[in-house]
Amino acid sequence: MPENSATGSITREEIAEAVRSSTLEVFSTMLGMEVSAGEPITGTAAFSQKSGIIALLGLAGDWVGSGRLSADPGFSCKIASALLMQDYESVNEEVLDAMGEVGNMIIGNVKTALEARLGTLGLSTPTVVYGLNFEARSVGNRDSVIIPFTSEHGHLDVQVSIAPKPSDTSGEKHLDLAGKTASGRVDLAYL
Repeated sequence: MPENSATGSITREEIAEAVRSSTLEVFSTMLGMEVSAGEPITGTAAFSQKSGIIALLGLAGDWVGSGRLSADPGFSCKIASALLMQDYESVNEEVLDAMGEVGNMIIGNVKTALEARLGTLGLSTPTVVYGLNFEARSVGNRDSVIIPFTSEHGHLDVQVSIAPKPSDTSGEKHLDLAGKTASGRVDLAYL
């Protein structure tokens, strides 16, 4: 991972450990399910998902990036059934919402772990994508850490990509949507 002395630094191994421990904790405490972590996959190669359900969350601060969970539909239904304590045999709105919530819990825990080294980070609302024959990949050349998890019900990948926020030397102004007021209203500001 790139280093930035102004805002801290972090290694791929530290990110992998945050992903591993956060995922195991959420599956154990919130879902009552056991999953086993595989070996981390790291580097700048884009991870491509061709079908299934993906929950995407953005990370923002002095470091920026994203977190992503991806699973096949059958395992996603098992996850939703465990979270919502109701049986789901096929993907519906509740299954998609449950995957977004599980993504929020896992990546939220990863964010909290990373903040000790990188400073305060914001977390976006989850976006969930479901379909067949599509491609999802992270744009840019950011390092990624992907941890595959397996259970008796299927396979799940958790990916985190994060890097120091690039400094803007172009003089251009960019819209900043992250400034929420106490009332929850978003104030738009140009940087």
